[in-house]
Amino acid sequence: MCRGDSISPMTVSPHSQAGALGGVRILDLTSVVFGPYASQILADYGADVIKIEAPAGDSTRRTGPSQEPGLAAIFLGLNRNKRSVVLDLKQAEARQALLTMVDQADVLMHSMRPAKMAALGLGPDTLCARNPRLVYAGLYGFGAGGAYDGRPAYDDIIQGLSGFADLVDRQTGEPRYLPTVAADKTCGLIAAHAILAALFQRERTGAGQQLEVPMFESMASYALVEHYYGRHLADEPGEAGYPRVLTPWRKPCRTADGHVCLMPYTDAHWRDFFRAADRPDLAEDARFADISARTRHIEALYELQAEIVAGRDTAYWLALCEQLEIPAAPVNRLQDLEADPHLQSVDFFVPLESASGSRYRFPRNPVRLQRSHVPAAMPPRLGEHTRDVLREAGLDEAHISTLLEAGAARDALSTPLDNDKDPA
Repeated sequence: MCRGDSISPMTVSPHSQAGALGGVRILDLTSVVFGPYASQILADYGADVIKIEAPAGDSTRRTGPSQEPGLAAIFLGLNRNKRSVVLDLKQAEARQALLTMVDQADVLMHSMRPAKMAALGLGPDTLCARNPRLVYAGLYGFGAGGAYDGRPAYDDIIQGLSGFADLVDRQTGEPRYLPTVAADKTCGLIAAHAILAALFQRERTGAGQQLEVPMFESMASYALVEHYYGRHLADEPGEAGYPRVLTPWRKPCRTADGHVCLMPYTDAHWRDFFRAADRPDLAEDARFADISARTRHIEALYELQAEIVAGRDTAYWLALCEQLEIPAAPVNRLQDLEADPHLQSVDFFVPLESASGSRYRFPRNPVRLQRSHVPAAMPPRLGEHTRDVLREAGLDEAHISTLLEAGAARDALSTPLDNDKDPA
C-alpha cells in the first residue's frame, strides 16, 4: 500500500509549480504511448505541457479499467501533470487558435505524418518561421526520406523490425515481443532528452530548431549497443549478438522454494561463489578464470550456477550473497512492488484524489533534483483546461465562446466520454 494515511486533492495546477523546466510551455499533439510518455517526463520536470486532443480524446482514455469516464488505466500512467485542450484541427478556426498558442510556445511535439501536418498548415517551416524560438519535434515511426518513410508504426512492428523478436527467439527458440511496450517507452525517453538538448542549445543561440525522433532507428541503435558485437570489427567481422545475455540460462535461478536473481560478475565473485558452494574445482576451472573466458563458456557457466542454486532455498542464497557481497535479489511480482521495502522507504507510490473524490495511486517521477520538485498531479479530464489555455493565448471570452459553439474547441462540459465506446 502507499505510504501515508491521508489523501489530499491536488488543488494547484502543475504548470504553476516551480521546477527545472518552469516557464517552458509545450504543445503536445501526440497520443497513445510514445509521445505522451516523453511529454510526461518533461511535465515531471516542471514544463507546462498542454495536451492538444481531438474531440474524441486520446484513445488511451478508454484503455484498461477506470473509475471515471476518460481516465482509464493506460491514460493515467502517461498523462500526469498535464493540461488538456480540445481542438478540432479539421476546422480552420481551431487551427488558427493553435497558431496563436504556438506564438507563446517553446516546444511543439507531434506524431502525425509530416505530410498531414503540412496539409493542416502546421509544418515545421511554417511554425518555425512564425516562432523562430520554437523547438519543433516530430515523433515518427521512420526517419524522413528513408525507404519506410510514412509507414504506420506501432510498438509490435518496431520490436519486430529492430531485432527484439529475434533476440527472444535466440534465447527461447520462438520469436516473441517483449511483454512491455518497449519501443514506445524507450523512444519516449529518447524524445525527452532530444527536446531537452534542443532547448539547451536554444538557451545558447536564441534559435529554435526542428528535430525528429524515429522509432525504428532509435530502437535499432538501442538493440545494437551490445548486440552489434562482432560486427563492429570491420576488418574481421564476427557474429552479431552478445552471448552472455542470449543464453537460455540467463534467467532467475530456481531455488528449493522459489527463484532468486543472482549475479556473480567479477573474478572474485565467481571464485567466492563456487567455494561457498563447495565446488573448489570450479573456482579453479580455467573456463571461468576471467571475463573473457567466462564469456566464451557462458552457457556452461550459467547451467552450473542453476544446478548449484537449485539445492538451497531462496533465503539461504540471499544471506550468502549479502555476506560475499555478490549482487542478488528476490523476484518481485508486479503486485509485490507496492510492498517492496525500498520503494516504500522512498515514497515511490503517491496517493492522489480527483476533483470528483475518486482515489488513485501513481508511481512518482523516479528522478529527484535538489532544486526542483514538481508534485504529481492528476491527469486532466478531456478539455478540462480549454478555456484557461485559450484565455492565456489572448483570446477573449466572445472568441472562445464562438469556438466552443462551433465545435472547433470543446471544454470538459461539452466532451462527455463513454468508457464503453472507442472513438472512430
